[in-house]
Amino acid sequence: MFDRSIKIAPSILAADFANFGAECRAIEAEGADWVHVDVMDGHFVPNLTFGPAMCAALRRHIKGVMDVHLMIAPVDPYLEAFAQAGADHLTVHVEAGPHIHRTLQTIRALGKKPGVAINPGTPVEALTELLDMIDLVCVMTVNPGFGGQGFVASQLDKIARLRQMIGDRPVHVEVDGGISTSTAPLVARAGADALVAGAAVFKGGSPEHSAPYGENIRAIRAAALAGLG
Repeated sequence: MFDRSIKIAPSILAADFANFGAECRAIEAEGADWVHVDVMDGHFVPNLTFGPAMCAALRRHIKGVMDVHLMIAPVDPYLEAFAQAGADHLTVHVEAGPHIHRTLQTIRALGKKPGVAINPGTPVEALTELLDMIDLVCVMTVNPGFGGQGFVASQLDKIARLRQMIGDRPVHVEVDGGISTSTAPLVARAGADALVAGAAVFKGGSPEHSAPYGENIRAIRAAALAGLG
């Protein structure tokens, strides 16, 4: 059943790299709706993170949705590996391959939910022919590659235009980059329903002391809901 309620998706890019399993268990126990996994190749974006083997290892510690964001190019040769690793969502960038339509068809054929990510410099019109074949659009509110960047406010209008384009289609609007209690109400008001947050979730806590994770998740959710009025 499609649900447009506010979802918080902590990005493990901000977690303790030496303790990912415990971190995933902790954030889910503290109220995370999805676990967001940022896959970067050092080519499409200027950073290098995880491969399919890491995703498969994480899957054993995640009870809910594993939301995998593939910031890699070319992306097509790796779709099957990440699907087999247990991703629920596979989100790819418009620019990550020559035929985005075929890429999304492949993700669906692998039994996964396809998503498309658009960078701050990517026009929302790039999605016009894709909205009927996806489950999620990820609007990047920073340039992809690193956590901890500042929120690009010009993307709020893009989120609003995208939400209007989606209409009553069962497509989530996810926002990734610079999400905090300050920006959560802005993106929710614009039309986002899934919020990726890294440092804003993990600050102040640890797997052994996870209460701050719950406090942070609840604060971001409350801020987003306040933005809806």
